[in-house]
Amino acid sequence: MQFIVFLIIGGIAGALAGRVVSGHGYGIVLDIVVGVVGAFIGGWLLSTLLGVTGGGLIISFIAAFVGAVILLMLIRLVTGNRARV
Repeated sequence: MQFIVFLIIGGIAGALAGRVVSGHGYGIVLDIVVGVVGAFIGGWLLSTLLGVTGGGLIISFIAAFVGAVILLMLIRLVTGNRARV
């Protein structure tokens, strides 16, 4: 059950991050992938920089969203504006 919630949070966070960074999403599969990878990045940043090791649904969503935005900005930095992920 937690895995399904993790995918749902990742999908929503990835879709919102895609719209914030580029103005559109990348499709349901890539939105989920970006959100899930972003959740790992955001969780790592929260635990490393702020010492936050646990949290609820809202903290998880915020971490996934911030991580997804960072991931998409890094992808744009590396590939330039030509890549649409």
